[in-house]
Amino acid sequence: MALKVLSALDAAKIQLYHFKAIIIAGMGLFTDAYDLFCIPPIVKLIGRIYYKHMTTPTVVVSALVAIALLGTVVGQLVFGRLGDRIGRRRVYGLSLGMMVISSIACGFSICRMRNCVLVSLGFFRFLLGVGIGGDYPLSATIMSEFANKKTRGAFMAAVFSMQGFGILASSIVTMVVCRIFEVSASDSDGHTPEEADIAWRLILMLGAIPAALTFYWRMMMPETARYTALVEQNVLQAAMDMKKVLDVPMSQIAEDSPAAMPLNPYPSYPLLSKRFFRRHGYDLFSCAASWFLVDVVFYTSNLFQSQIYNRFIEEGDEKNAFKLAFKVARFQAILAICSTIPGYWVTVYFIDRVGRVKIQMIGFFFMAMVYFAIGIPYRYYWSESIGVGFLVLYALTFFFANFGPNTTTFIVPAELFPARFRSTCHGISGAVGKVGAIIGTVGFLWASSNEKNNGKPNPVRMTLALVVLGVVCLVGLAVTYFFTRETMGRSLEENENKNENEDEDEYWGMNLRSLNDELS
Repeated sequence: MALKVLSALDAAKIQLYHFKAIIIAGMGLFTDAYDLFCIPPIVKLIGRIYYKHMTTPTVVVSALVAIALLGTVVGQLVFGRLGDRIGRRRVYGLSLGMMVISSIACGFSICRMRNCVLVSLGFFRFLLGVGIGGDYPLSATIMSEFANKKTRGAFMAAVFSMQGFGILASSIVTMVVCRIFEVSASDSDGHTPEEADIAWRLILMLGAIPAALTFYWRMMMPETARYTALVEQNVLQAAMDMKKVLDVPMSQIAEDSPAAMPLNPYPSYPLLSKRFFRRHGYDLFSCAASWFLVDVVFYTSNLFQSQIYNRFIEEGDEKNAFKLAFKVARFQAILAICSTIPGYWVTVYFIDRVGRVKIQMIGFFFMAMVYFAIGIPYRYYWSESIGVGFLVLYALTFFFANFGPNTTTFIVPAELFPARFRSTCHGISGAVGKVGAIIGTVGFLWASSNEKNNGKPNPVRMTLALVVLGVVCLVGLAVTYFFTRETMGRSLEENENKNENEDEDEYWGMNLRSLNDELS
């Protein structure tokens, strides 16, 4: 029989605390998106300041993205495991603190020599990635364990949708900062003013403010009732913690006789053991593989933006570093408003109506179709005439990524696994995904190499890369169809019961057989 406190969580009405938790949990994802999408305009400024040919090499751009992703892999694995070992709340503030400090440190990258600046910026971006990586499994797990079963998907999708606002915020901040510096700086002779070296640092540091503002409330959050009751085995404390944040009478959540309840109805098994893989290996594979495949595509698409907005920057604007960065940021803002943010919120509306699996399959399918529509004729048509039609198709890739696997891969790992493994398995799935993102950045570097003087990539390589992305999406569709389990409308305990009940039956069956052998 389910604990009263868990049943009350599953049946709880939507309350103010749920929306507060969305904001608190979403700030890490907000910072993640801010950091990723402020890099394109920033590297334009860095190119004007530190390179004689006034352009940051593609290998440097890819390295700055990849080093943060590498830190994210480390953060997801380490903080995900710590979240299960010592509690979600105890390490939640630490990950946010790392993000805040590292964002500020990125702006204070040491010295003003090119190599020194890039090395120090890369180091602090790695630390920033560790903090961001830690936030993924903790935010997803905390939101899933606080939410009720009917609207859990919408709440978790709303947390993830903070990425969209992070993208928009990074673009707005970049445009405002560049406009202010353009007005105040002297750039009449075409040379990049020294103030540009301050501008890009300021843009990076301003990204720490939203996360810092939520630090106090994150530290004040109680431990989730599910962790306290199921992992720490303290049912009474779980009921008291729940009473602090949700308007539920104590009589509805306190057990009649907590001391009489069996704490361990069957023995737990260690992480990554044979019994673990028998029970959860199937689900872990589906979550990790889906996340890997979508991140290969998603992060490659983000880097591909540079090949698009370069076609729309006028010759005269290239003499003004601030106008150049402004136009790049404006392009990103338009894309976020028209495509990225709507994709997130369509998911929020439909995820508890349609289901995770169907949305993930829809997203993978339409992403594949769009990539084929872009990639197959790219060499013969799009490479020379990127226009409105191409931009519409490109925007659709982001819409269906977010109304699809980019969001669902964040949600499902926090719903499938037992409480004692939930954060760890989410971290493993996310870490595998970010390995895919790193592969995507390397693939983009290959596809965009051998550029001609007009800044266009090799059309043959770009065609091949885009078609491969379409194939990757079809593989993601197949993985989702054959391996991913639906979690909609069921409690977290119900989602894990199939595997756990099998484990319990096997355990008691083995004990009964041993007892019979001894008696005979």
